Amino acid sequence: MAAAEALCRAALELYGRLRRIYEERGNVPEEPYLFETDVEICLVDDSCKSPIESFWNGSNTMYVLQKAQHHEESDPVEESNPGDALEASKLVPKEGSGPVALPIIRARRLNSLYAMVQNPNMTHLKIRQLVVLPPLWIRCDSSDPQHTYWLGAEPLKAGHKITGINLYTVTCNGPTADKTCFPNLEELKTEHKMRHHSSTVMTKGFARYELFRAPSVEDTIGDSGSCVFVDMTWKTVDKILEMPPLTSAAMLNIMLESGDPGSSVYRVYRELQLLLTLAEGLKTGVTEWPERLESESAVKLVQEFLTDLKRKMFGSCTSGNGNETEEVKSDTTAAESAIKSIFSERGDLDFAEQVWCKMRSVGSYQEVVECLSQIIKSLACGDIQPWIHQGSNSLLSKLVQQSYHGKMETISLSGITPIQMLLEVGLDKMKKDYVSFFTGRDLAALTDMEYFISTSVDLQEQVHRVQKLHHMLEIMVSSTVFLCLKHENLYLLTKICMKYYKENPLNEKHVFQLPIRPALVKNFYQNDHPEIWKVDIISGHGPKEVKTTWRVSTNPPFDHMTSNDTGLFLNSTVKGSHEERMYFITLAQCSQVHFV
Repeated sequence: MAAAEALCRAALELYGRLRRIYEERGNVPEEPYLFETDVEICLVDDSCKSPIESFWNGSNTMYVLQKAQHHEESDPVEESNPGDALEASKLVPKEGSGPVALPIIRARRLNSLYAMVQNPNMTHLKIRQLVVLPPLWIRCDSSDPQHTYWLGAEPLKAGHKITGINLYTVTCNGPTADKTCFPNLEELKTEHKMRHHSSTVMTKGFARYELFRAPSVEDTIGDSGSCVFVDMTWKTVDKILEMPPLTSAAMLNIMLESGDPGSSVYRVYRELQLLLTLAEGLKTGVTEWPERLESESAVKLVQEFLTDLKRKMFGSCTSGNGNETEEVKSDTTAAESAIKSIFSERGDLDFAEQVWCKMRSVGSYQEVVECLSQIIKSLACGDIQPWIHQGSNSLLSKLVQQSYHGKMETISLSGITPIQMLLEVGLDKMKKDYVSFFTGRDLAALTDMEYFISTSVDLQEQVHRVQKLHHMLEIMVSSTVFLCLKHENLYLLTKICMKYYKENPLNEKHVFQLPIRPALVKNFYQNDHPEIWKVDIISGHGPKEVKTTWRVSTNPPFDHMTSNDTGLFLNSTVKGSHEERMYFITLAQCSQVHFV
């Protein structure tokens, strides 16, 4: 009798806690909520990544229960204080620690308590107004023979009335390269039919193939870097690990980090780094100069450039841009010349833009001042009368225009003025470079580019938008060179990237998604092993639909798996190896219980 009363009391305490958390979901506490001191409760909604999205795609809002973490080890608490259970925890998780699972016995008890309070037939609990709670998911420590990592429960309802509950169990084994331990698809289908008393089932397949991966350009640990993978879904699966049919729906996923030295636009990236250096110097007053782009000093290059312009002005050559462009092109390296077809120097560089090309090898503030002093002196003396593009807004362009009339304002090359002058010139030049790339390949119209090249915002924001343009450039170039995407695909991808970057800040961790036909990338995956492969076996319709999911993955499927669980994987094969791929095997099953 006492045990039954304790069980009812615990169920009511859990119900009260869960209901209060849901009702106060707009006010997120600084510390996690606790239940009975050892259980941490998190309310997860669509504003964050679901920890169970790989095997469950139900409600966007759910409770996730896991073991509470403490700064210091403490003795287990024999009896919990019911009053304490209603206050947010004062214990803070260890910094940098991941989620910790609950013992399987504890998890089963919590799942049972949740099922009790969602059952309208449990009248002895005396719940006055039963509220349908969001689904509950519990992290488990896999200490049982089946290696259970998740337990879940989801109320079934008709209108506002609870009619039953779905109980979920998710197990995982591996990693292993032994495919003989994989079940037969017919065995999985038969087991599903017996469990759910179904006469017919339907199957859906999913496969993910990694097409490309590169480590981060920074020396960091983690999932940073660049990767391209394709997700494919199809109906009617015939066998385990079958290759997706060409009729599958395919989604290309691209996450690309700028700055790969092997990229055909790496030189443009280096140019952008100087622009960022100048912008940071303008903001903070401290400039950390990047590695020089040219072997010769900027001062010498500017001297030679001005001498050549003076010779042309008083010689037989005109001051047009034909030979000047050749001068700029001669500065390119052999490696850059080999990839001109992808991103070549424009043939219409004006004077200010050519100044940037000479000065992009500057390595100090003093060099910037010396270069600009030579240029302003040559303009003031009338030694040169260069041409500039209409609409150029930089201070240097204005000085050139003034020099046509023999009257130039006096510029003091001190403080931040030299840095700002060079930044303005570089911004103008690089904006035109990116516009030339996207419009020249019919990937975007000039109107599409207006947001990215607008001068109505301050210089720092202009630089930020140019960074976005560069990230899009790297994506397009990689998609052209590596994936050989056709124009129609590149055009749509450009639209997708531009839409994202008109609404969001720069984010090189964002995964851009492009729907494609599988045939376009078949050559990349047809002889490879999938990173993820799964089959859903489904029966029933609407609220009576039930699903069994069998899944293999090369990476640990759950973030609360311990190093003991995944240690073997750390020494498993890497992409490109001819050895068998090692897989974690996950099985998610559902049991449906009807209350009425």
